[in-house]
Amino acid sequence: MTKQLQLAKEIKRTSQLSGTFTLRSGATSDTYFDKYQFESAPVLLKQIAEAMSELLPENTDVLAGLEMGGIPVVTVLSQVTGLPAAFIRKEAKTYGTCRYAEGTSLSGKNVVLIEDVVSSGGAILDALQKLRDSEIEPLCAICVIDRQTGGTEALQGVDLELKSVLTMQDIIDVG
Repeated sequence: MTKQLQLAKEIKRTSQLSGTFTLRSGATSDTYFDKYQFESAPVLLKQIAEAMSELLPENTDVLAGLEMGGIPVVTVLSQVTGLPAAFIRKEAKTYGTCRYAEGTSLSGKNVVLIEDVVSSGGAILDALQKLRDSEIEPLCAICVIDRQTGGTEALQGVDLELKSVLTMQDIIDVG
C-alpha cells in the first residue's frame, strides 16, 4: 500500500463520521470528517504535514493557516519544513494590533494558504479577499482533504490553485 493510501485509510479510520451533517457551505452530507480527530493525533498530523510539504511550491516564504482548522496543520507543517507560519483570522481583532493575520509578516512574501478540509472553498475565499485587499497574492492553497464539492472550481474562478493531500474519492476508494 502506498503512503497516500495508508494516510487515506488512517484519516478515514480516525475521523470519518456517518449521519446527517450541515457543512460550512450550508450543504448537508451523510459523511463528515471530524478534522479535530486527525489534527489532535500527533503521529498522524506529522504524516499529513510531511505529505503537504511535498505539495509546496519551491519559492514559498510563509505558510498561512486559516482559523481554526488550518492552525494546527500549519504549525506542524512549519516544524516539518522550517518555514515560518502565520495565522489568518476569520475577522481582524478589535483590540491590540487589530490584525487579521498573526505571526510572521506576509507583506512582500510568497505565501501559501493552508487549510484542513475544503468543501465550497468559502473560508479560503474569505481569507483571499483579505490578503488581496492588503496587496498579497498567495501562490496557491493546500488542504488535507478536498471534498470535491465545488471548492476547487470556486478557487479556480478567482485564479487560485487548490492542491490537496487527499480527495474525497481517495478516502472512499480505501474502503
